[in-house]
Amino acid sequence: MPRQLFVTTALPYANAGFHIGHIMEYTQADIWVRFQRMAGSEVHFVCADDAHGAPIMIAAEKAGKTPQDFVAAIAAGRKQYLDGFHISFDNWHSTDGPENHELSKAVYLALRRNELIETKTIEQFFDPDKAMFLPDRFIKGECPKCGAKDQYGDSCEVCGAVYAPTELKNPYSVLSGATPVLKTSEHFFFKLSDPRCVEFLEQWTQTPGRLQSEVLNKIREWFATDEDGANKLSDWDISRDAPYFGIEIPDAPGKYFYVWLDAPVGYLASLKNYFGKTGKDFDAFMADPSVEQVHFIGKDITYFHTLFWPAMLHFSGRKTPDHVFVHGFMTVNGGEKMSKSRGTGLDPLKYLSLGLNAEWLRYYIAAKLNAKVEDIDFNPEDFAARVNSDLVGKYINIASRAAGFLSKRFDGRLSGDLGVEGRTLLDTLRAHSAAIAELYETREFGKALREIMALADKVNEFVDQHKPWELAKQDGMDAALHDVCSVCIEAFRLLTIYLKPVLPALAAHVEAFLKIEPLQWTDSARALGAHQIGGYQHLMQRVDIAKVEQLFEAPPAPKVVPGGEDIAPEIKIDDFAKVDLRIARIVKAEHVEGSDKLLRLTLDAGEGRMRNVFSGIKSAYRPEDLEGKLTVLVANLAPRKMKFGVSEGMVLAASHADEKSTPGIFVLEPHDGAQPGMRVR
Repeated sequence: MPRQLFVTTALPYANAGFHIGHIMEYTQADIWVRFQRMAGSEVHFVCADDAHGAPIMIAAEKAGKTPQDFVAAIAAGRKQYLDGFHISFDNWHSTDGPENHELSKAVYLALRRNELIETKTIEQFFDPDKAMFLPDRFIKGECPKCGAKDQYGDSCEVCGAVYAPTELKNPYSVLSGATPVLKTSEHFFFKLSDPRCVEFLEQWTQTPGRLQSEVLNKIREWFATDEDGANKLSDWDISRDAPYFGIEIPDAPGKYFYVWLDAPVGYLASLKNYFGKTGKDFDAFMADPSVEQVHFIGKDITYFHTLFWPAMLHFSGRKTPDHVFVHGFMTVNGGEKMSKSRGTGLDPLKYLSLGLNAEWLRYYIAAKLNAKVEDIDFNPEDFAARVNSDLVGKYINIASRAAGFLSKRFDGRLSGDLGVEGRTLLDTLRAHSAAIAELYETREFGKALREIMALADKVNEFVDQHKPWELAKQDGMDAALHDVCSVCIEAFRLLTIYLKPVLPALAAHVEAFLKIEPLQWTDSARALGAHQIGGYQHLMQRVDIAKVEQLFEAPPAPKVVPGGEDIAPEIKIDDFAKVDLRIARIVKAEHVEGSDKLLRLTLDAGEGRMRNVFSGIKSAYRPEDLEGKLTVLVANLAPRKMKFGVSEGMVLAASHADEKSTPGIFVLEPHDGAQPGMRVR
């Protein structure tokens, strides 16, 4: 029976496009999955958008969209990355899908039945303007250790201190600027410290082959006991209070699962969604003990995937992961962190837009990857040298040196008798099949590619020894020329089998050139024989280092207004034309009950109807001073549902960059003669 594999990568948070770290992880998993498929395994490779949480809710509100529409717009941009880098997911779903709502609640209820859920009253900061509890990263203030201003609620970027948000001096909400207040709330906790969980996890983590040695060493630190002999594993807060974009907790109105509970359940939900499309029985598949569940993740989320996730699954009566494969980060030029502003960011879409071959990057990433939790570095010069030397100079060179002679002299037909030296060379290549397969299986991709390139060196030595270009000039040497070139093409086919998990698009071109069915791993055991191939066309260009260096060109520096705010990035006239600015008359202005910032404006924009707009100008204007005046309205801004009603646009006002130190808001007021409805151009 073939192996049955359920494979996932970490779910990307649905607030932005993919960065190079995503592409590295997906490439690693994709190579492993493609190898398994070539080896005959049944693989189900799925992922999904991590769609819930306060950051997405807040970002959606700022964009004037519902969270669902905001996430859908992000999801719509995924395909260009995945197709562009040949990532072969079977299914891409969302944690906001119905399957995830159903499964997350089922997992929670099973844990509750097992008495592993308890409630505790906790104290945390609350934004009185937004009427919501604030995540740590949405609170800023002065560091309690060094006094640095504008530091986040969990750590100081100046002195490195770590603290609770309640320790900040002069805290304020990032969302509204209001001073947060402490409020208590009942939260739900998963009892990871329960002796049953500790005992299970100690056994689960020690299962040979499940985790890498570096991960095990880290886990031993988490399992360490304190001075009293108590385990240091702490219970996990799995709930958040409304307003929150997520899955409501059963029997707890206004309480939602914290995103990290339902996000990993999204692995199962995506598989269930996929099986719903293909007709496969999800429950039967997951109950099959022969199914292997495999996760590829970054080292920053190890804690969740090696403690909470397996414990959640086990104590809800579900299959636990067989392997959690952890990788490091991707750096640039000797370990420097990626940064767009410093010109050290490697943007995946920019890479593709420059016309750089996606499989160059796949090969380079694979050449750096191993089974350890190590960072890998991208160096432009090394990238160009490695691709040009290995793929073009060694691998592609084999076909280009032989195919032309076969086409011109032998009608593209391979020789049936390859000679003693040729057969010996090919037997050597075939003999490495099992070793290379084992390297792919164990994710030692760098070692696999080094071994494959060593075999390519042997083939090129054979070519240099027999010199087909000289045989072609000599009378009576057609048979020798035929054999040598046929050996080269057969060797090229074998090397293509070994490289196909890394270079799937190139392998497809080779299969078309050779006129063969898609290559499987077992094809290395047989020869093509007297087979007729097609006409050869160049398969890969060399890397132009100048184009690679364009990846790291820093964006133009913003123009600075002396004593003011930096000029925003340059736009085109078409961008400006998308904003419909209209003259509007303020027919009525009034205070908004419950808000110390907003005024409610009733505007006439010449449409034959009135518009309702909320504006944060209460600190600068009395309502009676505004009525009857003209102003400028952003007329085509999407309506925004607020706590106090729907706002149908935005009036324009000027203010200083730092409104706290230099207060003042100035509503724009057109000259007399302008009429409601006129467009500002």
